[in-house]
Amino acid sequence: MPVTLIAEVPALTEDVYGGMIQNLKPRLQAADGFIAHSGGPSPNGGWRVVEIWDTEEQAQTWFEANVRPNLPDGVVPDRQFYEAHTAFGG
Repeated sequence: MPVTLIAEVPALTEDVYGGMIQNLKPRLQAADGFIAHSGGPSPNGGWRVVEIWDTEEQAQTWFEANVRPNLPDGVVPDRQFYEAHTAFGG
């Protein structure tokens, strides 16, 4: 079943996010189970990332292998998963 990931990242800045997504985008688009990604400023401060994946396991595997090693010290995302009924990319 597809899942929606919503990550609130309070200490992440637009500049840091921009550098990370530029480097990770090709690998993310090729990742097994990846459907869609969106990122933007959070109304609570920091950055919000929303992704859709085929499974939570695929999203977790991707994060641990590609995102966590690139996060600056002190940046800890609050990542929540929600079941999705339907998910598709453009």
